[in-house]
Amino acid sequence: MSDVKEVVTATQVDSVATTEAKPSRRKFLAAAATGSVGAVAAGFPMISVAQTPITMRWQSTWPAKDIFHEYALDFAKKVNDMSGGRLKIEVLPAGAVVKAFELLDAVSKGTLDGGHGVVAYWYGKNSAVALWGSGPAYGMDPNMVLAWHNYGGGKEILDEIYKSLNLDVQSFLYGPMPTQPFGWFMKPVTKADDMKGVKFRTVGLAVDMYKELGAAVNPLPGAEIVPAMDRGLLDAAEFNNASSDKLLGFPDVAKVCMLQSFHQCSEQFEILFNKKRYDSLSTELKSIIGYAVEASSADMSWKAIDRYSTAYGELQKGGVKFYKTPDAILQGQLAAWDKILAAKSADNPAFVKVNESMKAFAQRAGKWQNDTLVDYKMAYNHYFGSKKG
Repeated sequence: MSDVKEVVTATQVDSVATTEAKPSRRKFLAAAATGSVGAVAAGFPMISVAQTPITMRWQSTWPAKDIFHEYALDFAKKVNDMSGGRLKIEVLPAGAVVKAFELLDAVSKGTLDGGHGVVAYWYGKNSAVALWGSGPAYGMDPNMVLAWHNYGGGKEILDEIYKSLNLDVQSFLYGPMPTQPFGWFMKPVTKADDMKGVKFRTVGLAVDMYKELGAAVNPLPGAEIVPAMDRGLLDAAEFNNASSDKLLGFPDVAKVCMLQSFHQCSEQFEILFNKKRYDSLSTELKSIIGYAVEASSADMSWKAIDRYSTAYGELQKGGVKFYKTPDAILQGQLAAWDKILAAKSADNPAFVKVNESMKAFAQRAGKWQNDTLVDYKMAYNHYFGSKKG
């Protein structure tokens, strides 16, 4: 909590004169200390109040140069600015305090006051949490998954899971991610059999999906992917988007990127607070954090469109070849996902609860969206298609 200090000097007290008898220094100081000077206040000038800011040390799960770390900094700046300096969040990059996959425990234990990552990284705690980031989400896009989370019961279920794992954290999900590429390869993937035996990197339940396709999967943190590919420890990998992939150095180790995939087509980011630290904040600061989450979600999605599309063009100019993942492989991903759902539901009640809640919301919201959205590709092709030159 903030320390409140009021400084009153003997000179200030003695210099104040009134037409009536002076109030004693003892009475004035006692009143000032309680913040209610009462009748004596009328005879004295207002004295400024200095507040010590609440500081929080955070870490992201991303390298300092990655746009994902920039998103974490963007959120912190919004909170710091809106709080007028009363709350100051400092965000460190992955590895500054703990390794990326150790962030959740570090925040829960209070080693860190908060952090920025993705729920899929906590797959090892309970496979149910990976449903927030992995798989086809019953046809929901990432913004619809956030709608389910915030209005369809997802948030309450995630809080229950964290509590059952004795994790003392306050979680906020935000930032709908665009569909992620199928992966970076040495040569185009043309059929399902091309995945058999491939040493591949992914995370969350996508690990199980690529295993079903025949790959040998290693769930490395983002900063370790390209070095592993460079040393031949990986044949192929996926991370997230054109901007991040470019900055992480994927074009230096592979020149083929397969676009479109169901492994992580509806993911989002997670903002974490140590719950005790969060609960100690004033109602006003908690409101600022809540609104900063919403503002950051919108801002991140807008920035992503600008930066990812720019990086996509730069990668093409740099010699990277992009190919659409064949429909047969996409169908194979869906078939693999059916097996994963059945296997994980067999012995994990939390997985069943998340899956059923998501499915019910998707059936309603998906029908509405599919029925109402116009085909934007038709308009794009009308203006920019090959016949238009």
